[in-house]
Amino acid sequence: MGYRKTILATQEVYHVYNRGVEKRPIFLTKWDYARFLDLTNYYRFISCPVKYSYFKSLSREEREKILKRLEDSAEKWVDILAFCLMPNHIHFLLKQLKDNGISKFMAKIQNSFSHFFNTKQERVGHLFQGNFKAKRVESDEQLMHVSRYIHLNPVTAYLISLVQLENYEYSSYPKYLGKKGGFCDTDLVLGLFKDRNQYRNFVRDQADYQRRLEAIKHLTLE
Repeated sequence: MGYRKTILATQEVYHVYNRGVEKRPIFLTKWDYARFLDLTNYYRFISCPVKYSYFKSLSREEREKILKRLEDSAEKWVDILAFCLMPNHIHFLLKQLKDNGISKFMAKIQNSFSHFFNTKQERVGHLFQGNFKAKRVESDEQLMHVSRYIHLNPVTAYLISLVQLENYEYSSYPKYLGKKGGFCDTDLVLGLFKDRNQYRNFVRDQADYQRRLEAIKHLTLE
């Protein structure tokens, strides 16, 4: 593992992201996405009583009891403020709650998902491209813009249209609009806006600009 230059400080917020090795797809089916989301929900807690593979084998009632106990304990590695899963990469907006919380959380979900994926696809080797990247969010303004950047990823990449974004089930954007529940804590970001509709407009108004920005970056990197 390479040396991490960015210090991950407790109670700070970070944009965390990683992608498949050699930019390969890491989500091939809807079941892959669902597995990763379940891992994310489970391993954000510190005192997980069993490995996820065993947890998954339990009855629905038993799983719900375990999750309820974990929720009641309020002991988490991170608060997940926003996320978006793309075919070959992942984005999180994370607030670290415990020392080394982000590193422990990311290691658990990436290692568990890699084992699941490699077993399913009959492959060996690394699935993710080394260490995850992390950039500290330094102001409320950055927090707003990073959340928008994360939520617009599927549109920026021409995976879906802007009209479809509100129903993209592999991101936290639907929850920001009040459409469904989930494990994200939206209060910190939405607290910077008058209401959900103002946040919706904030995201939608910059969709075309973000696409142009990404296009320029792509050409520059080439």
